[in-house]
Order: sequence, then structure tokens, then C-alpha cells
Amino acid sequence: MIYFELFIAFLQIGAFSFGGGYAAMPLIQAQVVDHYNWLTIKDFTDLITISQMTPGPIAINAATFVGNQVAGIGGAFFATLGSILPSCLIVTFLAWIYNKYKNLSLLQGILESLRPAVVAMIATAGIDIILPAIFLSGTISFQSGNYKLRPVLYFTGAIFLLRKKKADPILVMVLCGLAELIVQLVSPGV
Repeated sequence: MIYFELFIAFLQIGAFSFGGGYAAMPLIQAQVVDHYNWLTIKDFTDLITISQMTPGPIAINAATFVGNQVAGIGGAFFATLGSILPSCLIVTFLAWIYNKYKNLSLLQGILESLRPAVVAMIATAGIDIILPAIFLSGTISFQSGNYKLRPVLYFTGAIFLLRKKKADPILVMVLCGLAELIVQLVSPGV
């Protein structure tokens, strides 16, 4: 039964996560945190971090990770299969449709209308990840002890390096990890 639940949950994510991995994050959260309670919001934030650090698409990495956490290797297989099956079927069908009707203005209009929705989904996913990273309660509240300054500094530094200095994203991740490692070695538990 758990294999079927994993397959169906990630089949839905795979079927409706237009725009890639970042757009899939709210859908993944809705399934694995809110609906099935397979992960906590903190575990979900860790999942996103791990999924971005490992090679491959975020949604597939997330499916494999969640499936393995919930039901071992079999769970990882069925969650991953559920995640990729809709894409395989939909892309094959859309490639056929696109090749047949690529000059049709209706098709171009549909593609144009999907872009703002994808941007909104990505922004929502970003907010859902950054709030628990900065605020202990997960909601914006500047009460003493409810917020952490270090993640804000890492975030600001990463944005600066990525946008202004055009630094390599992998280098930025390594630098943030090293900064935290140094902080933990110098003052453990801070």
C-alpha cells in the first residue's frame, strides 16, 4: 500500500509540476509534508538542500529521497517512477503536437500564459524555504530569539556573489558550507 501511495503522490507531482524542479517544490511540500506527513517542514527544507546538491533534477532526487526514507529501495523506485512517468508520456505527446501545430498562434498564446504561473510557483517555493531557514517559527516574526542572523548573511552573500560577481553556484554553495563549518568549529552550538 505504501508503494502505491508513493507512486500516486509523485505521479501527481510529476504530472502538474510545470516549469521544472523549483516549480515542483510547492507540490512536493503539499504531498509529503501536508497530506501524507512523511516529512516535517524542517526535513523538507533539508530535502530541498540535498536535492539541489546532488546531480539530477530536483523533483526526481526528492522522489528518490522521500521514497527511500518512507519505504526503502522499493519506495525509492516507485516514487521515482511516479515522478518521471507523466513527463515521459506528456513530453512525447507534446512533441508530436508541437511539431504538427508549431505555427498556430493559439499554441504560442498558451505557452505565453504559462510563464507567469511558473514564476509565481517558483517564488512561492522560495518563500516556503527561506522563512523556516530564518525564522524559528516559520513565519515572519522579529521577536527576540525567533530569528537567525547567519542564514540572512549567507543568503545576502550568496545573492551578491551569484548576481553581481557571476560566481559559480557550486562555488557559492561550498563557500556557504565552509563558512558554517568554520562558525561551528569556532563556536559550537551557536
